[in-house]
Amino acid sequence: MTEATKLLTALPPAQRARLMTLAREVSFPEDVVIFEAGGLADRFWVIRSGAVSLTQRVNQLQRVTVAGLGAGDLLGWSWLFPPHAWDFGAEAFSRVRAYEFDAAEVLRLCEEDPRLGLTLVRGVAEILAHRLELTRGRLMEITSRHRAP
Repeated sequence: MTEATKLLTALPPAQRARLMTLAREVSFPEDVVIFEAGGLADRFWVIRSGAVSLTQRVNQLQRVTVAGLGAGDLLGWSWLFPPHAWDFGAEAFSRVRAYEFDAAEVLRLCEEDPRLGLTLVRGVAEILAHRLELTRGRLMEITSRHRAP
């Protein structure tokens, strides 16, 4: 299994510094819903401390946790791809401190600095590939537990 990429450390120092000029420090209390699946994806976060659960609604009353995120992890990638709607929900599992980025501002910066844009998109792609690999492994584990002997 590949190691998880941390978005900010994947960027060279000069590009990271440019991106961080757009960062805004935010916090979320424990148990708050940060966003719901289907909502407008117009920002993203890099978690500084705390834990976030990515959730998927199974029905009106039930949600399942599909992944847990912590310090250094990217929260939100749907801002990069139309229709710019969250694929999952996110809930603060504990008090969370994060850097928040406005997607439109980041995309403008990427157009001004295509090298930064390419590095950023590659970093997000590596993160997505890693999460897909984890999800696939989890599904295989669940499936193997539910097979008849």
